[in-house]
Parts: sequence; structure tokens; C-alpha cells
Amino acid sequence: MSVLVGRQAPEFEAAAVLGNGEIVDNFKLADSNGKLRVLFFWPLDFTFVCPSEIIAHDNRLAQFKELGVEVIGVSIDSQFTHHAWRLTAPEKGGIGEVGFPIVADVKHEITQAYGIEHPEAGVAMRGSFLIDENGVVQHQVVNNLPLGRNVDEMLRMVKALKFHQQHGEVCPAGWNEGQEGMKDTAEGVAKYLGSHAEAL
Repeated sequence: MSVLVGRQAPEFEAAAVLGNGEIVDNFKLADSNGKLRVLFFWPLDFTFVCPSEIIAHDNRLAQFKELGVEVIGVSIDSQFTHHAWRLTAPEKGGIGEVGFPIVADVKHEITQAYGIEHPEAGVAMRGSFLIDENGVVQHQVVNNLPLGRNVDEMLRMVKALKFHQQHGEVCPAGWNEGQEGMKDTAEGVAKYLGSHAEAL
């Protein structure tokens, strides 16, 4: 497994199903350069934990868009399998017409480039990557196959990154939107801990 935080996110071009249901052959990560992106992987379509995570991302898509974030999903299934899954209602085990692109990594090249191919199952682990406007990975989390992600935590990390970008302050443990940040100096940490240490 690779740790990509602080490094350029691997570029890719592959077939995908767009948020409007259109199938394209040349979806590129680079097409969203200049924007924040959440890139997340799941093992396989038509499985169990996966649809809950995809629907959870879609249910928060308006929040991501309000923050200027493009959401992109990836698995090793084909674009045609992705399309069929979108046309299957959630109550029948599908994901419905989710509003973000789903990339077809049939050659496993993207999964391998991001360092999250399961060593035994040969599918993507549940990897999520927050990529900034310059293409640098700022946050990464990888869960094993049985463990579903908390999409609200990714929203929190987006807000933390934007807070840092806008104010220049760093975000202490458990930081949430509207809370105080910290100056990254000895005086800054002493001041913050003097007021907040017991609540951490």
C-alpha cells in the first residue's frame, strides 16, 4: 500500500459513466484540475457494503458541490456494469442514478497506481483520497473490505482543508466547522491548549 499524502495524485484516463448516465470512453482526472476532488474506490459493483457507501456519497453530493468539490467513484467493474447498477433501484440492491462519475478501472491500473489493490482478493480496498486544486493528495484513508467509510468525516476534512487555506491556521484534533483553529507556533499551541485541552 502506498501513502500518497503530500504527493501528486496519479493521473488516469478511462471509461466512465457520468452523473447524467452518459457513458464516455475518455474520462480524465485532469479534466477537474483546479478543483478540490474526492476520489473514492470500492471493491465491486452489485455487492454489499459498497452500495451503502456510494449512496452515502450521493446523499451528500449537494454539500460537496457547495464546498466546490468534485466527487469521483472508481471500481474495477466495466462502464456497462456501472450503468446497469445505476439503473437498479436501491431497494433491489442497486445504487440508483447517482449524480457523480463512476470510473471503470477494468485493467486495475488506477487501483494499483493509488496503491490500494487488495493483495488476495485482487479488488480495490475502500480507499478515499482528498485531492487539492493543484493535484496534491491532502488526506487519505483506506478501509479493509468489511468496513464501510464515514462520508461525514470526508466532509469534515474538506472543511478543515478549506479553513487552513483561507485562514492559514492549522486544525487541532476533532476540529469542526465554526470552531477555533490554532497558529502553528509554540505560542499558538500553548494558547489553544490552555483553553481546550480538557475537551480534547
